[in-house]
Amino acid sequence: MESLTVPGIMDSLDIIADYVLMAAKEAELDKKCTYKLRLAVDEIATNIVVHAYEEGGCSGDIFIESRIDKENLTIIIEDTASPFDPSVKIKEEMKRVKQPLENRPIGGLGIFLVIDGVDDFDYQRIENKNRNIFVVKRDKAS
Repeated sequence: MESLTVPGIMDSLDIIADYVLMAAKEAELDKKCTYKLRLAVDEIATNIVVHAYEEGGCSGDIFIESRIDKENLTIIIEDTASPFDPSVKIKEEMKRVKQPLENRPIGGLGIFLVIDGVDDFDYQRIENKNRNIFVVKRDKAS
């Protein structure tokens, strides 16, 4: 599939979701894996739009690419906002998950959903860009 570049605005989130769904279909992922991957990518893309661009007072694009090989579907999302490694939030979110349900605050589990929704997640900062990499194993395909 060709890569995609969209403005870092809320209206682009549906376009990104459609791109992920097309990549998952091409990779022949089952419905459950497709859903989890779409949710994970949507969480990061939404965070980029809301926290990095809107709240950060800047604008920029979101670049998305898919790579399909024999074993994996890899989705890569890049943005030009300030550096932010989502995995640093996972420890905080894991503490919340371990609390009894009645003691948990509402929300704040987005990165947990990202990590839980894919087989591998990685963050890199390359050439003034945040790069989020999602990998799903294709052996989960239908």
